[in-house]
Amino acid sequence: MVARKKFLWEHPSGRWYVRRAGRYQRILASYGTAEFDFEYWEIMRGRTIEAKRSWSVLILELRKSDKWADFFSRYRQDLEPVLQYLDAKIGKRDVSRLMPSDIYAAMENNRHRIRFANYLPTTISLLVKIARKKGWRRDNPAADIEQMKVPKERKKPHVAWPNAAVKKMRKKSKGIPLLIFEIGISSVQRPGDWVGFTWGDYDGDTLKLTQNKTGIKLLLPCTKQLKRQLKIAKKALSAKLEPTRAILAKSDGSAMSYYTMARVMRAERERLGFTEYDLHALRYRGVKELAYAGCDDDEIAAFSGHMMKDMIHKYAGEARQKMRARSANSKRESA
Repeated sequence: MVARKKFLWEHPSGRWYVRRAGRYQRILASYGTAEFDFEYWEIMRGRTIEAKRSWSVLILELRKSDKWADFFSRYRQDLEPVLQYLDAKIGKRDVSRLMPSDIYAAMENNRHRIRFANYLPTTISLLVKIARKKGWRRDNPAADIEQMKVPKERKKPHVAWPNAAVKKMRKKSKGIPLLIFEIGISSVQRPGDWVGFTWGDYDGDTLKLTQNKTGIKLLLPCTKQLKRQLKIAKKALSAKLEPTRAILAKSDGSAMSYYTMARVMRAERERLGFTEYDLHALRYRGVKELAYAGCDDDEIAAFSGHMMKDMIHKYAGEARQKMRARSANSKRESA
């Protein structure tokens, strides 16, 4: 006599679960198969089923692959929390069972962090490429997933630091906050790159950098304001300064993380009363200064490392419009 299966529950989508004490555990195998019966009784015995062809296996292989090593460090930083999320949510599940509807549901559950949600299909596609090589899947369930759009009310454009805020920062700030500030304006780089500068990258006039996001190598002449702050910071350290020591370092000498740097600057901006101007806006300010100085797109790109000219137009356009308007007004006044 076949024992009756209690606590079985079928979701309207056709998925099967064992429902006990308010908890639902999904059965991954198809209903009516021997695998289905096996999973059911293992759950009833309190055991967890881990598929041999699981996402955790793919995640581990991706991290060990040459492809992962070849990714820019910034891209790996973006993917890592998504991999951790997938490992926790579906790591033990059979790779072949994931459906597009599952991905859409996961994205919807992460609507509060849209950038993260939009990385889910991208990351799953990377894992599925490995699965297809193994013969675990033939399709890619993430292939045609539509990206979420950021609501207009949540789109906050970077507001370049105005002259008054720059002047106040240079007058009222000092130490690490002021050094961070000058690195941001002078280098015209993304904030994630600032924490990578070491004293070995500075020759007294120029900072060298390989951008995290693009891999582009740059030599960046420093402004006189940055040189002054670097001189002060260097003087405060011991005579034997290790070239590998981070310029932006914590009190124990270890390199600051991006989040530590952001926390330091947030506190300083709150103290001085201009929280609306963020870290990335210092890059915006740097590009505008170059545009005001008459630099063309190629000159700005050589400094900022922008690969797309439309980004330069976005940052420099306001400065150029203002200069042209002033020139036009001057001609009108003298006519």
